[in-house]
Amino acid sequence: MTDSDNPEIMLKTVGLTKRYGEITALEDLNLTIPRGQVFGYVGHNGAGKTTTIRILAGLLSATSGKAIIAGTDLAGDRDRLKQLVGYMPDEFGVYDQMRVWEYLDFFGAAFKIPRRDRKKRIDEVLDITEAEYMRDRFVDTLSKGMKQKVGIARTLMHDPQLLLLDEPANGLDPRARIEQRNLIRQLADRGKTLLVSSHILPELASVCDLVGIIHQGRMQAFGPLEEVLGSIRRDRVMELKVNAGAATVADWLGKHPSCRHVDTADIKMGILHFRFSGDDAAQADLLRKLIAGNVRVASFREVPLSLEDAFMALSGMTTEDQEDAEAEDAAAPAAPSVSAPGTQVATLEPEAAPADPQGAEEPPAQ
Repeated sequence: MTDSDNPEIMLKTVGLTKRYGEITALEDLNLTIPRGQVFGYVGHNGAGKTTTIRILAGLLSATSGKAIIAGTDLAGDRDRLKQLVGYMPDEFGVYDQMRVWEYLDFFGAAFKIPRRDRKKRIDEVLDITEAEYMRDRFVDTLSKGMKQKVGIARTLMHDPQLLLLDEPANGLDPRARIEQRNLIRQLADRGKTLLVSSHILPELASVCDLVGIIHQGRMQAFGPLEEVLGSIRRDRVMELKVNAGAATVADWLGKHPSCRHVDTADIKMGILHFRFSGDDAAQADLLRKLIAGNVRVASFREVPLSLEDAFMALSGMTTEDQEDAEAEDAAAPAAPSVSAPGTQVATLEPEAAPADPQGAEEPPAQ
């Protein structure tokens, strides 16, 4: 059985490409997304995210390659694909003096849902999105977060299997983002497959089963979040907290062959960050030497690589580039940093430090 015939595969693209004359907006995109999973699509403005989504929504024709949705070729039965796909763009139109239920009824009619079935379906999608209280409100008077709920409700009206959400968290306040994140997971639990693009990277990290990072029209990384992060990291980022003598320890770390870029921004709190090129055994050896040198270690841990770090590494962006991109997207509120699971913190007593059997150079005693 091929992936195209596998009922567990909702979306598969093979060599999907879009060119505008000499400009390539999307090149050789290959995706396989199982049913009931959330795929986070990461990329800066102009990277190719919206081009991909518009092709999958049937609004744009690919130059070459193919896309298969629930076993149906995108280039084949367009009527069938309209029933399979639900698309919510970053900005969607609303009508003046139209109540929420009228707005949903209008789109239900556009999808040829019989009148006798539309009321029931409106009740269902308002319940799923927890928007029942908005039923009789005018759509054009709603807040951004409320409109996003109505937009998702509208996208669900014809009960599609694949949802394409383009920047759904853009412009939402923290509470609305949390509600939307919960809704996305709820929809996946109901068997929906979701492709979600966003600039708010921690939001994607917290809800996605799969993540893809696209840069200049080409996919740079694709897979489960942990695998993507693991494939990118070269040096470990370590955090060391000491109870005294942080400046002396920083000098010693700066001379260590496996340590570089010692960050002393938080040295007043006894916290040092640095990059470490060794493996787990070398990391344990470094900690042993610190303790053997009577450094009063309060904690020693590896800082997990975040999705934002991965995006910047693969796209070649600098910190300044990222700040510029965030400034351009000022409508999106800052989200708290999300760390991958598995962080381990060791709290140690210096009195328990063993002697160094190899006679390696130790940090100066504190």
